[in-house]
This record gives sequence, C-alpha cells and structure tokens, in this order.
Amino acid sequence: MEFPSGSPTPPPGCPAHQSQNGSAPTHLERVPLHGPEFSADPQRFYEYLRQYGPAAPVEVAPGVPVTLVTEYSAALQVLQSPDLFSKDARRWRDLNEGRIPLDSPALPMMVHRPNALFADGAEHLRLRQAISDSLAKVDTHRLSRQVERISAYLIEQFSTRGTVDLIEEYAKLVSLLVVNDIFGCPAHLGDRLAEGWAGLWAGEDADAASKLIGESLAELVAYKRAQPGEDVPSWMLQHPSALSDEEMVNQLFTMTGAGADPVRNLIGTGLMLVLSDERFYGGQYGGALLVEDAVDEVLWNNPPAPNLGIHYPTRDIEFFGMKLSAGDPVVVSFAAANTDPALSASRQMLSKRAHLAWSAGPHACPAKDPATLMAVGAMEKLLNLLPDIELAVPVENLNWRPSPFQRGLVELPASFTPVQLRSRTPDPARPTAAAQPVDATPSTPAKGGWWSSFLARWR
Repeated sequence: MEFPSGSPTPPPGCPAHQSQNGSAPTHLERVPLHGPEFSADPQRFYEYLRQYGPAAPVEVAPGVPVTLVTEYSAALQVLQSPDLFSKDARRWRDLNEGRIPLDSPALPMMVHRPNALFADGAEHLRLRQAISDSLAKVDTHRLSRQVERISAYLIEQFSTRGTVDLIEEYAKLVSLLVVNDIFGCPAHLGDRLAEGWAGLWAGEDADAASKLIGESLAELVAYKRAQPGEDVPSWMLQHPSALSDEEMVNQLFTMTGAGADPVRNLIGTGLMLVLSDERFYGGQYGGALLVEDAVDEVLWNNPPAPNLGIHYPTRDIEFFGMKLSAGDPVVVSFAAANTDPALSASRQMLSKRAHLAWSAGPHACPAKDPATLMAVGAMEKLLNLLPDIELAVPVENLNWRPSPFQRGLVELPASFTPVQLRSRTPDPARPTAAAQPVDATPSTPAKGGWWSSFLARWR
C-alpha cells in the first residue's frame, strides 16, 4: 500500500520509519506504542496508524501485540458489542500459550482480575450494579465541599514556599484523599491506602505495594461490615448483589486505582493547559474560558486513560476488512478515536459528552461525573488561592509518564508568591481561607500520614 500524498511520516522508532517510498509496514510489522518517542507525542503515532484504516497492528509493550482501534465509529462498534468483544482477559490467546513475557509492564493493566472491569454478561451486571448504585448515592454537594477542604489543606502545606510540583504534591494527593473520603476510611487505613498507591505509581516494589493495598482494603471491608456508615463500601455491602468479602476487595481495588489515577492525570494535564494557554489564563483573551472548558478539552485531546479499552474477540471475525482471531486483544484507543479526522472540527462544541475518554457501552466508567467534579473543584481551588501561580518550566520541557495506558505528567513545577493560608473558622463546613504575603520559608506537612493529618485538621 502506498501512502497518499501528504500522509504523515512514520514516527521515530516505528518499523516503517526507514521504509522506501513511504510505503506502509506489512501486517507483520507492529508500531511500538512504548518508549520516549510515543510518550512525547502520541498523536503523531495515531495519525500515522490511521493509514491502516480503522484499526492497526501495534505493540503496547515489547513482545505484547494488539490491534489498536483508532476510528471513532469503529471504536463505538467494539464498545457496544459485548457479544462479539469480551472484556474477559482469560481469553487472551498469546498469554495462555506462553508468548507474553511474564515480566511485561503490560501485564498489570491487561491480566484478568475478578472484578467488573474484566467481567461479561450477568456477572458483569451483578458487580456493576453494586458499584453504580452505590456511587449514585454519593451526595454531590458534600463531595464538592470535601474536594474544597482537601484541596485547601494540601495547598496550605506548600503555600509558604512559593514553589510546588503540582503532580506529586497536589494532583496525586487530591485524588487519593477524596477517594479515601468517599470510602469512609478510618485514619490509619486511609494512610495505608495512600501509601500503597503512591508506592505503586512511583514504580517501587509493586508486589509489596499491591499487598499493602489489598490488606488495607480487606480490613476496610471487615470494618464496614461491623460499623457501616454513609459511604460507598457500606452501600455496596448492603446491595442486593450480595458481594462476598473477596468480591468487595477486588471491586474496591479497581475502583480506587481507576478512580484516583485518571483524576490525578486529569488535574495535572488540566492545570498544565490552564497555566500555559492564554485562552484560559490571561493573554489577549483575558482568560475567557473556564476551568470546565479546560477539563473538557483534556478529555477530548489528552484523555487520562488513552488506550484502556481492552477487548477480546469471542470468535474469528472480519472487522472493517481486517481479520481478527478469537482471543487476540483489540484495544480501543480513546485518544485516537477522539481526534479522528472524520469527526467535525467543532466536535467539542457540539457535545461535551460525545468524547470516549470515559469509554462507552456497558463498561462506560460509572464514576465519570464524580471524577469530573473532583478535577474541576481541585483546579478552581488552586487558582483561587494562588492567583498568580505560573509554570516554572516551558511546556515542551515537561515529561510524560511512559505508558500507552495512561496519559499523565511526571511532574508539573510551578511558582507563585508565597502566602500564609489560615482558616477563618474551625467549622469544617465553611472551608474559607485568608491569604497573607509571607517570607518564602519551607513548610512541612502535619505529622502522620496525609489522610490522618487531614482528618485531624478538619475534625
């Protein structure tokens, strides 16, 4: 196949980069969606992959081949056809036949776990209803207040310094602590969960971090059975689906990770956009667009979980002219589908809900509304309390997390005029703050873990 005139150049690291006459790689040549080139500019890879048609052969990690769906309409067909495209990773043929490296970085994201994300049919419906019905009971007004309180508390920890890494010291912690609140975590269990997830995300001992998270969640389930409260785990335990303790731990593990990590990425990428684009934050437009607009733009163009729609054909099929074998992974690229040239250039104005950042069909994210509320609230609180905050490095110098499954910044250094933030009232229902300029002296968090320190601060 010859590229049409003006077609994109193969990205660096692509097997076709040095091909003659710009010809497309053969079906045996897979484009690597890993490494620094992909992390730096994934859209260039998606643009190139569109030369194959609606789907293309790629590697999501060395030795891990998948078919990547890049076209919006084809993505919807996969997401909305559970009879043809299963989520059950036990169907993964290459893994079952020993062709996937057991130390592959793709396995934690792709290997089967006994939760709703990897279930189909009646079992998925049973697990999903317990989750979605319980999340629906979350009071959005209370959640909004808690996002404000947690955000204000975290900002207090670095406000006197005048500098901050908005990923490590803010976005990551906001998402973890808000999830702790939704789960009604006691102080010591919330600290352990935050520690476990922080270690897992930092690439430390994954087995130790996962064990800490699992043990903490098991203790939380036992605690909620004995002392139920107005929180998501208690509501799930009371649900007619009658989840066992083991099922509860597996669902909560996925809910914690799938809830906190995308929100972390969404907050971080949203703040980068707001602080670097004059449409949002000054310049000749005077910052006319709102934080909500920035979040929508991120969800369209830089979704926090860009290639997480992993499915397995239930039988050999032909898909838009491609032959797909049963059990070979087909991954919907939410990021590529959202930027499909076939969509209207004004897609973001036509429908804020039309993007696929939260997936679609029976496995659409049940927490998309709370997640968006969390991101908007955290961003607004930061900009309100530190109105002169600005990026400390050029956008082009920022580094992205090296994974095809998540799109998030490694760090986001920022600077601002140091201020002392003090609560005007001890009443936690009114989390207002007064800002006074101060000398730029280092501040330290309160003693104890982040969650127990926050609870001590507000209670």
